[in-house]
Amino acid sequence: MKKPIVVKIGGATFGKHDPILEDIVTLQKRGVLLVVIHGGGNLVTEWLAKQGTKTSFVRGERVTDKPALDMVTAVLGGLVNKQIVGTINTLGGKAVGISGVDGALIQSSITDKDLGYVGIVKKVEPAVLTVLLKAGFIPVISPISYYAFDRPPDAPPILNINGDPLAGEIAAALKAKKLIFLTDVAGILDKSGKLMPKLNKAQARELLDSGVASGGMIPKITGCLKALEVGATTCIIDGRQPGALIKAIENDGDGTVIRV
Repeated sequence: MKKPIVVKIGGATFGKHDPILEDIVTLQKRGVLLVVIHGGGNLVTEWLAKQGTKTSFVRGERVTDKPALDMVTAVLGGLVNKQIVGTINTLGGKAVGISGVDGALIQSSITDKDLGYVGIVKKVEPAVLTVLLKAGFIPVISPISYYAFDRPPDAPPILNINGDPLAGEIAAALKAKKLIFLTDVAGILDKSGKLMPKLNKAQARELLDSGVASGGMIPKITGCLKALEVGATTCIIDGRQPGALIKAIENDGDGTVIRV
């Protein structure tokens, strides 16, 4: 099997990513093997607000109690995932929606109890992805995971998980050719706000250690660093531009490219 390309669709582009999905279908028809991970945290926040539940964050991570976990599972594993899969299939592609729970794909544990039911990846079991890819489908993965390690008997079997480092873990497990983050910014910016088009692993690590990288860029760079361990090329690009994904696959695109 050819090396796949892993694509992370950011939650900030949700509802605006039909051009991205058109690119995905075009690439699949060209024979490119794709694995898609999506976000959707903004929509979770909206739905929690509809229920009168306020969302709180610690160090940029959603605090996920049991009611919030139920909403995360319903919105990300249900609504968002199936809208993306349905659109891909409507556009003529072949996609199957799964979560990190299915096939025990993403096995995680809790390391920060302040965050509630939020997991960190401990193991990736990519068998279900390999089966789907070989059968000609695009796996579309929602960022919820199987609570596989150190789970108390009364705890749910599902954990919320950040989709950005998750994408890096999946890319590493599949020995992907590329990992591409589609977001709502041009790429990684330096202190003066100027785009940094090319970085190596050491430079990317320095951005984290120095604090230049902040907010949502931190887990994206973390995901890139994980994918670099298997020699993947990693890209962080503006997914709002038509044809951005195709361009990123063909010539790395206009954002930030990180290589070993």
